[in-house]
Amino acid sequence: MLAEVIRDLTHAEYELFRKLVYAQSGINLGSEKKQLVRARLGRLLRRGQFRSYRAYYDHVKNDASGQELCELLDAISTNTTHLFREKTHFDFLQTALRRWTQTGADRAARSTIRIWSAACSSGEEPHSIAMTAHDALRASPSVQVKLLATDISTKMLERARVARYEPHRVGTVPPPFQERYFRRVRQDATEWLELVPELQRLITFSRFNLMSEQFPFQHSFDVIFCRNVMIYFDRPTQQTLVNKFARHLRPGGFLLIGHSESLNAIQHPLKYVRPTIYEKARA
Repeated sequence: MLAEVIRDLTHAEYELFRKLVYAQSGINLGSEKKQLVRARLGRLLRRGQFRSYRAYYDHVKNDASGQELCELLDAISTNTTHLFREKTHFDFLQTALRRWTQTGADRAARSTIRIWSAACSSGEEPHSIAMTAHDALRASPSVQVKLLATDISTKMLERARVARYEPHRVGTVPPPFQERYFRRVRQDATEWLELVPELQRLITFSRFNLMSEQFPFQHSFDVIFCRNVMIYFDRPTQQTLVNKFARHLRPGGFLLIGHSESLNAIQHPLKYVRPTIYEKARA
């Protein structure tokens, strides 16, 4: 079999992949992830009939379309999540949205609320945000919500756009939301729970690399979710990214990060609110 003749990943080859992944995604594999890279890229080598990791690396580097690089990053990225993961963030979001739309100055300034799920993976985070926002704003029908969901992985974005879940995966959703925001559909004799179209229309999915030199957004965001991503970045990358987020937050807006993350060791202009939640100072 071809898998038996693929030459093993050398240290020099691992370093090539490590540097490429860091440059293109900010993910810092360090010196201890050789086994992970070997395992996750092996399938791509076998599919492309490459006999060495160096041959596959050269192929990726020479692919002008960028598609091979996307597939490599898809394979390396870790995508583990579930609906309403770290639920305290969604409780906080609901409170903030209601306050913004029910008090005078905030209500006048926020006829449109913009939220960014900055590493949306397979969609669980933006779907949870959409449910939370719709519920919080039911008493404010004149307020628009625009939710941008981005990820570096095209494969994850494809799954996110479908917005369908096996029934057991919806168990983490609050029961009233399960009843209100999902509908049962059947495909190929399989039953799924699908996010209702009204909520799907709130979300724009787009591929975006957080390592991009410039963030090309025309409008600032009221809330940015970037959770459980920066743990893969080194400190300089974290600092650069957080300061970019700060520039793209509206005054009084919030950045939410993962519960295993902290901004304590980096310089940034945001105000600490509570663990994992930071606010941009009001003008």
